[in-house]
Amino acid sequence: MTNVPRPDRNRSGDWVEILKSSNPHGKSVLRTLLSRAKSEPAPTLPEDLLRVEVRGSLQLRHVDSGSCNGCEIEIASAFAPTYDASRYGVRLVASPRHADGLLVTGVVTKNMSEPLRRVLEATPIPRKVVACGDCAVNGGVFKNGHGVDKPLSSFTEIDVEIPGCPPHPDAIVAALRRLSNR
Repeated sequence: MTNVPRPDRNRSGDWVEILKSSNPHGKSVLRTLLSRAKSEPAPTLPEDLLRVEVRGSLQLRHVDSGSCNGCEIEIASAFAPTYDASRYGVRLVASPRHADGLLVTGVVTKNMSEPLRRVLEATPIPRKVVACGDCAVNGGVFKNGHGVDKPLSSFTEIDVEIPGCPPHPDAIVAALRRLSNR
């Protein structure tokens, strides 16, 4: 049995050092993992499969493309115990690769247009896109701002629009229920 050194749990740098030195092939494990983490586009499907209905639970990746965080507070309320959107089979996930769709808030700023494009490419097709709040739907009060790039509808087709500045948690839950057919 090989004796692997156990780092002190209070020092996270020790784990990095072990990962760097533990690969017998000379290439660090950390470098290998980071090289594999590059964004690849999701596989595409034939045109007739692009618009299918959601069955079962709905996994959404939340993307803040330049909001004032008002919608984020209402989304947090919608998933909190009072409104509990998760009881209808809707969940927020951390990775676009695990998502059935995107929940987008805010206007698309110039700094967020490329990250939004990457998240769209990484989300498997068929995907659902939900525009949450006036800013995501039509630009809202920031429509003609100098940092605003293009509307969300120019990046992808929007399946559900939730108007409001910010939208009420009831409206968010109702829209997500319509999308998940529950």
